[in-house]
Amino acid sequence: MESAEWTSDALFALHVRPVERHEDARYQEQMARHHYLGALPKIGETVWYVALWRDQWVAQLSLSGAALKCGVRDRWIGWDFRSQYGRLTLITNNSRFLILPDWHRPNLGSRVLALIERRIGADWQARFGHPVLLLETFVDPRRFHGGVYRAANWIDLGLTQGYRRIRSGYSADADAPKRVFVRPLCRHPQRQLTHPSRDHLQLTGASNLMLNAEQMRALPQCFRTIADPRRAQGRRHRLPVVLGMAAGATLCGMRGYKAISDWANGLGQQARRRFGCRRENGHCVVPSEFVIRDCLVRIDPEALDRALKAWNTAWGMHDKALAMDGKTMKNALDEAGHQVHILSVVGHESKTCHAQKKSPPSP
Repeated sequence: MESAEWTSDALFALHVRPVERHEDARYQEQMARHHYLGALPKIGETVWYVALWRDQWVAQLSLSGAALKCGVRDRWIGWDFRSQYGRLTLITNNSRFLILPDWHRPNLGSRVLALIERRIGADWQARFGHPVLLLETFVDPRRFHGGVYRAANWIDLGLTQGYRRIRSGYSADADAPKRVFVRPLCRHPQRQLTHPSRDHLQLTGASNLMLNAEQMRALPQCFRTIADPRRAQGRRHRLPVVLGMAAGATLCGMRGYKAISDWANGLGQQARRRFGCRRENGHCVVPSEFVIRDCLVRIDPEALDRALKAWNTAWGMHDKALAMDGKTMKNALDEAGHQVHILSVVGHESKTCHAQKKSPPSP
């Protein structure tokens, strides 16, 4: 297109839409060729967009899951470390923005961002079943000033610390701080993102926890008093470590032995050291799915319950109200032939079972 054709009216002919499946290869090829970071695969909740002018591709964008950790963003929102993990889905990261060669025109970038803002909420709700309340992006100040985001009224929150994610955790040196920009998609975004009700935020399922370093170190300590039912011969992993990792995985939303094992295998070396994993050939190794299953089915349930109560006392959320519920277990009889009753105390806010008592009925 000739520059003379590009006027302010041309901006109103722009429109954006999600990339269709048969266009994925074209999108990835152009991103790999022209973006300095290269192409990015679709992982988790991701939507690719293309901006068009008269059916010609002029720009490409990728919107995907939010950064797991970002200090300046989290302080701006007012999140605490305990609650942010289950709400990260309410934030979407503009992980790629490419204006294609020969299409660098005045105000094109800010116009494309404005068009994305108008439709991303409906697209996200339709595809993933929950809203998105905030957009974020990271700009390398060694390459860019972030002018297109400033022109689109994104908020400059400042610089990250500069640590980057590597295979074993995070880099030891802060060598590449990024400038963080956010764009609210609702009024009062901090109030919305910190709202205590998950139902208000249209989040389904139980709230998960993201463990911090201190919690990882503390979890195995809760299980030190539990007797190990295994033979000493061939025992490679200490019981508190196995139970601590199983409890940590469950707190982070894992269900089932395989999911717990996959979560443990996904931990970096630093996290494994915090749990106290054994070292082999200079690397910390985690217990296998068989070891996790074997330990959990053989330990004393009452001892495990006492250990979990100690964890709840030290780290559990403070509930303003508690609910008590009792049930009679069908076909469960004690030594005297009486049916067993279970009484549980559950927190309204945390949905945590703080106490559970099993006993026969009173005479």
